[in-house]
Amino acid sequence: MSDITQVLDAITRGEKQASEDLLPLVYEELRRLAQLRMANEAAGHTLQPTALVHEAWLRLVGSAGPASQAWQSRSHFFGAAANAMRCILVENARRKSRLKRGGGQVRVDLEGQEFAEPTPDDKILLVDEALAKLEQVDPEQAMVVVLKFFGGLTNKEVAENMGISERTVYRHWVCARARLFRWVHKAD
Repeated sequence: MSDITQVLDAITRGEKQASEDLLPLVYEELRRLAQLRMANEAAGHTLQPTALVHEAWLRLVGSAGPASQAWQSRSHFFGAAANAMRCILVENARRKSRLKRGGGQVRVDLEGQEFAEPTPDDKILLVDEALAKLEQVDPEQAMVVVLKFFGGLTNKEVAENMGISERTVYRHWVCARARLFRWVHKAD
């Protein structure tokens, strides 16, 4: 059992000191996940990996602290962190897209103007829309995508988290990637 899993178990049992021990254990891993997610963002992106980690941490622990959560394992915790990071990135992309699209400003005639290619924020929104569609079609595949892509978990960790076999995780991942690719490029 990893140190993280032991601390999560202690938190579930209500040990107050364990709550203080969790962040130092998971911080570097959360930062690595955030850096992976932020690597494809445009230069000059306003949301930095450190800010993403801190915002995700606040969402994970909330005002009640980690003791309010019942994470069963390390992979369950990082799955929740992946979902939190996904939501933050999507909200940030929506906010920027809304501002870019005018955000209540006066309309200007754009006839004859040249338009830029879709930005990474637009692509995040396309992926989120495709993932929302996948959640409707096959929630288990969508969860595999969230855990692997946003959470950085291995097939083994995803299988443990979801209670399915590694082979099933692999099949879901392959199928989900194909569907998402098709839906994102169809919308693009």
